[in-house]
Amino acid sequence: MSYPESAPARRPAVVLSAATVLLVMAVAALAYAVVDLVVLGGTVDAFRTAARDTSASPEQINDVVTLLRASAVLSAVVAVLSAPLLAGLAFGLLAGRNGVRVATWVVSGLGLLAGCCSVAVVVGERAAPLQLGSGEQALAELLGLIGDAYPSWWIPLNAGLSVAQGLGYLVVATLLVLPAANSWFGRHRSTTPTAPPMFLPASHQPPPPAPPYPPR
Repeated sequence: MSYPESAPARRPAVVLSAATVLLVMAVAALAYAVVDLVVLGGTVDAFRTAARDTSASPEQINDVVTLLRASAVLSAVVAVLSAPLLAGLAFGLLAGRNGVRVATWVVSGLGLLAGCCSVAVVVGERAAPLQLGSGEQALAELLGLIGDAYPSWWIPLNAGLSVAQGLGYLVVATLLVLPAANSWFGRHRSTTPTAPPMFLPASHQPPPPAPPYPPR
């Protein structure tokens, strides 16, 4: 016996938009990781050149260079790891998986929290700069050279990407709350295949036939 197949529901524009934003963010994360590592070499060279005119020792200069390299590599690793995560969430949303939608909300919340923390750190550094003792004047001079060692466009680019990333997470989380998205994911959640009643196993056996004559 054949059953009529229901036409698949059309994917709403809000889900497509949310998945597109996630994919764009994934590509931007990979591009940022590449640019971060490319800029690192020139930044270290510029920092070493400027550090020669300070009172810092070679050991102190090397320590700050190590800090620069570790920070750049860590940022690149985080960006590379976030790219497949965002892409996986995007494809999961396109497939109508409600669990992926919940995971996307969690990731968006964590991304917004991380962005707010970064902004708070920057504002705190501007409002209350790092105070070092008199014996650490050379280290203070080196830390002051880090910003000038980067290309002039690097810090504005990072600030713009941070703001765009936060807005992207906010847009994605908002799109997935709209009624069209709720209907789309609710329909996929309610279409769990079940076996027809005729194929269910019998719960009991029929009673035995009555004897042809009453027992004595």
